Amino acid sequence: MKRILVCLAIVLALSAPVFALDIKLAHVVNEQDSFHLAATKFKELTEKYTNGEVKVTIFPNAVLGDERTLLERMKMGIVDAAIITNGPFINFVPQFGAIDLPFLFRDPAHAYAVLDGPIGDKLFAEAEKQGWKGLAWAERGFRNLTNSKRAVNSPADMKGLKIRLMQNPIYVDSFRALGANAVPMAWTEALTALQQGTIDGQENPLNVIVSFKLYDSQKYMTITRHAYAPAPLIMSTLTWKKLKPAQQEAVMKAAKEAAQFERDFNNASEAQWVKDLAAKGMQIATPDLRPFLDAVQPVYKQYAAQFGQDLIDAILATK
Repeated sequence: MKRILVCLAIVLALSAPVFALDIKLAHVVNEQDSFHLAATKFKELTEKYTNGEVKVTIFPNAVLGDERTLLERMKMGIVDAAIITNGPFINFVPQFGAIDLPFLFRDPAHAYAVLDGPIGDKLFAEAEKQGWKGLAWAERGFRNLTNSKRAVNSPADMKGLKIRLMQNPIYVDSFRALGANAVPMAWTEALTALQQGTIDGQENPLNVIVSFKLYDSQKYMTITRHAYAPAPLIMSTLTWKKLKPAQQEAVMKAAKEAAQFERDFNNASEAQWVKDLAAKGMQIATPDLRPFLDAVQPVYKQYAAQFGQDLIDAILATK
């Protein structure tokens, strides 16, 4: 009898999930945002593919810090993983800035071909030197302009508008070239500033405009698609090294599938989001973008030396 009990205990121990690691995954937006969709899918798939050996706990709404803080805390291993917009990476890995050049990507397929290929792999290799393991390229998406003052149908209409931007020098220089008063600030601060009217507008993808109900403070939207914003799903290398090889493989697979899941959702939802925003009273403009592209050409010249004209040309040539 004793031998039977011992054998049973061994069987139960072997079959029970071993929670070797509980990954703290953070992002700065709310639970209605597609970042959270990617995060929850990553949690589901990671726990499935590791047979419960790795758990994921999600911390939304910037509760573990803004994006730059998350990057710094991942370097120290205080935060295990995060989904972060591309912009803050530039402070640590300048090459990431090439992705943010205005009107660089033709469409989603072009962006995915660049990021899922050798160019994206090289960027993640540079990030790893800073202490972050790149898992997959989720997305914020193509960014559009909103404001509370007037319809924007040409760069001339942007003159003097106070527009919140990410703390990203390329975005700042791009909007200055378009005539706007560029105001870089953290997103958590921007929401209050929009409500109080201390800034006139902001730029973000449709999913952000919808999930944060920006139509309450922003009457006008212009479909500029002026930048494609990827959102790297990354892990602290300190955490990554704690995973067994099989767990690393499972986590990587989960991340790539979660990123694709979010991309598919965004692309399928875009037309409905535009309809919903119009129904909420937003006036939506779809201007000719050639004058906007012409206005930002000095930005390309300004940053070509920093990023390398060869990298910019490689992105433009990717099919």
